[in-house]
Amino acid sequence: MAQARYKVIVSDRARTMLGAHIKFLAQVSPDAARDTKTRLLTAIRSLAAMPERYPFLDEEHIPKGKYHKIFVDNWYLVLYQIKDQTVYADYIFDCRQDYGWLVR
Repeated sequence: MAQARYKVIVSDRARTMLGAHIKFLAQVSPDAARDTKTRLLTAIRSLAAMPERYPFLDEEHIPKGKYHKIFVDNWYLVLYQIKDQTVYADYIFDCRQDYGWLVR
């Protein structure tokens, strides 16, 4: 039995956030920047199969059950939504930075 595949869409905002993280990291280590970008994109693409496997974000000011969360390399947080057969990656955060604005 074939497993259902989801279409994965990375929002413009998430692409911008990813670009900023990679650009910053590249100033220190271009190799680390390439590796991090590869790992993040691989994790996001993996959501095409079983995106429900990751838990929901549980924050006071975010509607319950809106965003799933996936941690990549323990430093990056990707928030995504599932609608029908499409996964929307909306945010990519560096957990070492303040992202409190999201939950206010």
